[in-house]
Amino acid sequence: MPEKNTTPLLSPKFALALQFANEIHNAQMRKPKPGLADRVPYISHLMAVCSFVLEYGGDETQAIAALLHDAAEDCGGRPMLETVRVMFGSDVAEIVAVCTDSWSDSPENKEEWVPRKTNYLRALAAEPARAKLVSCADKLHNLSHTLRDIEREGAEAWKSRMATTKNGSAEKQCWYYLGCLASLSAGWDSPILQAFAGSVGKLCDWVGTHDDKVRFRNLMR
Repeated sequence: MPEKNTTPLLSPKFALALQFANEIHNAQMRKPKPGLADRVPYISHLMAVCSFVLEYGGDETQAIAALLHDAAEDCGGRPMLETVRVMFGSDVAEIVAVCTDSWSDSPENKEEWVPRKTNYLRALAAEPARAKLVSCADKLHNLSHTLRDIEREGAEAWKSRMATTKNGSAEKQCWYYLGCLASLSAGWDSPILQAFAGSVGKLCDWVGTHDDKVRFRNLMR
């Protein structure tokens, strides 16, 4: 039986954010994975990221930002960010902006993956701890799904399948998540960062190159 507080722990604004996230992402789905449901509502990811944020000590502002962290990137760019600012405040909008790597008005018009992620990682290193918690929760949830896929399919089968995708190859995934770990670690530490580091280590062990494993070990020193 859960413990009870004498007052509500989350305000009606949190409920509004959950409703709003569902409305703006209601036609979006997670990428299909072999052996799993092929029509998973995208909001499942947003709720999982929000759960991580709350479980690792985030407050309501960070939890709302977690629910909305893909709003600008996937649902309208800067005009959507301004809507988030009006509805939920500047603190939420600033965290959402940190989590955004493309300001295109349509997900189909995003910039090329490598330069976009390179710019994102460069900026992430200098972002405040409050935003890094939400960003780390996002990366941890995505990477946990990748590790689940590798474990289920086997490393070689996974690498073969992902090599046929535009940006999902083992080489690119290890490069990106090692970059995330380096940027998030710059001036910040947290139990969730340690959990993320453990997942990055698994990724490098399972599908990374020798250089990936060396880079991971160096990051952990």
